[in-house]
Amino acid sequence: MIRSLLVILYCIAFISCDQNENRSSEVTWIGGEIVNPKLDYVIFSKDNKVLDTVYLGDDNFFLYKADSITDGLYSFRHYEYQIIYLEPGDSLMMRVNTVDFDESLAFSGKGAERNTLLMDFFLMNEEETKQLPMFYSLEPKEFQKKIDSFTKARTAMYNEFIVKNSLDKNFQEIAKANINYDGYIKKELYTSVNLGKNTVAGKDFPDDFYDYREEVDFGNTGLRSYFPYYRFLNLYFDNLAYEKYKDYSDFDRYSFVHNWNKVKIMDSIITSDSLKIRLVRGNVINYLLRGKDAERGPDMVELFSHINLYPACNIEMQELAESAMMLTPGKEIPNVLLLNADNIVKDLHSILRKNTVLFFWSSQSISHFRNIHAKAAELSAKYPEYDFIGINTDTHFKKWRNVVTQSGYDKTKEYQFDNIDHAEQKLVINSANKAIVINSKGIILNGNTSLFNMNIEASLLGYLNRAY
Repeated sequence: MIRSLLVILYCIAFISCDQNENRSSEVTWIGGEIVNPKLDYVIFSKDNKVLDTVYLGDDNFFLYKADSITDGLYSFRHYEYQIIYLEPGDSLMMRVNTVDFDESLAFSGKGAERNTLLMDFFLMNEEETKQLPMFYSLEPKEFQKKIDSFTKARTAMYNEFIVKNSLDKNFQEIAKANINYDGYIKKELYTSVNLGKNTVAGKDFPDDFYDYREEVDFGNTGLRSYFPYYRFLNLYFDNLAYEKYKDYSDFDRYSFVHNWNKVKIMDSIITSDSLKIRLVRGNVINYLLRGKDAERGPDMVELFSHINLYPACNIEMQELAESAMMLTPGKEIPNVLLLNADNIVKDLHSILRKNTVLFFWSSQSISHFRNIHAKAAELSAKYPEYDFIGINTDTHFKKWRNVVTQSGYDKTKEYQFDNIDHAEQKLVINSANKAIVINSKGIILNGNTSLFNMNIEASLLGYLNRAY
């Protein structure tokens, strides 16, 4: 089937090239196979705007036709996602196994060489990132040598690639941006980690250590959806924000003062409105969901409203801030409706017997739901004063109940949301690892933690002595 589909794509590409002299109007085809699919569709997007949803056939293959595209970066999503680069007239074939998404993603057909190079860069960066913590204690000069060696290896790959392949200017810029910004990210991480610990103050930095900051394009809309560029900007603005308050407070990217300064700096430096709003929006949302000083949430929303150009986003932020405020310690948790394993509706408050930790899971991620249940069982054995209740975020009741039964989970401690959209909004479920700690009366002790948080056990002990 793979070979047949690839032949079809080649034939289509040949016909479209022959019939279309205007390159921008050439038909582009993307096909592929999803091994171990978690959904029955794939989604193609550009700049966070969905272009199309393409459903899988019975054999887990898909085929997508785009009549008119521009050169650039697109995203391909099937539960997880990856960036791909497309040009008009491409006939790109993909194969991915969801068990090991990034490592298994392979390309063939017209456009495969470009995407294979970007994928190789991506996987190299993942391996390099694993090594980074070992380098944070190095002196700046030694750290720079390490990063330079990574950059040289990528540059050598790129130079060898361009000798063998004809590339348009746009792709060359993206490939070079990948090489450069992944290096810049590592330097900004080194800076934030060490400045946050006050361990590099006074150290001898090479004169050219931060020269790259002078070369950054703060309005590159072609890269606004590209992770290396987007992450670099976030890290860079973290470090600039710290400069504003370092004389009277420690580095803390979750504090109000940090996020307030970060957003103000973004507003003053970023030259592209669309890029600016995307970055500011992401940071304000992150603060509302994870930040400290929840009572300052309205101040962040007001700041956002002065920068934002889209009224609908202001409404979104206001609603999120209100929901986040309802999850602050001392507030009563929203009384959402749940289904038990007998398909009986229960309200959340009615199932509370003692201090309780709520955690959330989906059957679409097998490794995650097994890991989080194992962690809950471990903590439950150590802290019997708490109930650990798992709440499923899927919409298929029988499938959820079968997973609970087959996994041997305690059915009295397992529930499913009756209305997932309403519950996710009220409980601000923004992460698969989110957990909420409440007392027997439904009063929130911690509205945004994780079972995998390194401080979770100390917190659970502390809450036992807290009275509300």
